[in-house]
Amino acid sequence: MALTSSSSSSSSSSQGASEFQDRYAETVIYRIFYLLNPTGAKRLSLRDVKRGKLLESILRVESEEDVNVCTRFFSYEHFYVIYCKFWDLDTDHDFLLSREDFLRYGNHALTYRIADRLFEGAARPLSSGVPDKMGYEDFVWFILSEEDKTSDSALNYWFRAIDLSQDDRLTQDELLWFYEEQLSRMECLSQETVAFDDVMAQMHDMVGPSDPYFFTMRDLKRSRQLSGILFNTLFNLTKFISFEMRDPFTIKQEREFVGTEWERYAKDEYVRLALEDDDEMEDDVDGYQMVE
Repeated sequence: MALTSSSSSSSSSSQGASEFQDRYAETVIYRIFYLLNPTGAKRLSLRDVKRGKLLESILRVESEEDVNVCTRFFSYEHFYVIYCKFWDLDTDHDFLLSREDFLRYGNHALTYRIADRLFEGAARPLSSGVPDKMGYEDFVWFILSEEDKTSDSALNYWFRAIDLSQDDRLTQDELLWFYEEQLSRMECLSQETVAFDDVMAQMHDMVGPSDPYFFTMRDLKRSRQLSGILFNTLFNLTKFISFEMRDPFTIKQEREFVGTEWERYAKDEYVRLALEDDDEMEDDVDGYQMVE
């Protein structure tokens, strides 16, 4: 994607660069609150700062020549991935996402039902201030939770979204309500379907809930590396199918990667976006030469 036009004036380019820097700063702040205060509170306590080693991270970024090695909060490459994803979805560039915009995420990977829950503010109250619109801060929380479902913040985010009755339990009725749409989508795409009972049996074997009739947050945190599979099964068709058809070579690569799931995703996406930008620049040069 191209965030600025090559024909822009120097003043507009300067303004665009300044806005880009502002968005980077906002993203860093959102990421700090996301990781250090998973409950979504608007303030950090001294305990949050100490436990999250924020001061150590700040000292490190000041001593490093390359900010991208500071992956936890300050990586510019991570910001670029987040911002580009938002920009591509925000087709009218009003810095707000409608449901229709949002549902294009991941090539329409997510279900309508989970999108409705997010836009209702079930996972986290929307901060955009505009009814039925998701702002940039909301999107940052979403993408960090979507691409790495192992953190406390992500588990809290998705647990609240699925917990329709708000009783701190994910019952089979609630899970079935979300899975019904997945099942319908698989049938429409002529994919081999997986019965809900089989899904639940597999999830019980993987997560091992204390009570066979529901999942609690404690259950998910105890098996956080596998809990993301439960959520993907319920509302992300692309990741669910990928799990069902997983390639042993891909599994081996994932196990060998040193870092979080988010870091792996951001690294791959940054490379892809950089290649797209290179292709666009080559096309621009070719077009200019033809005009000449």
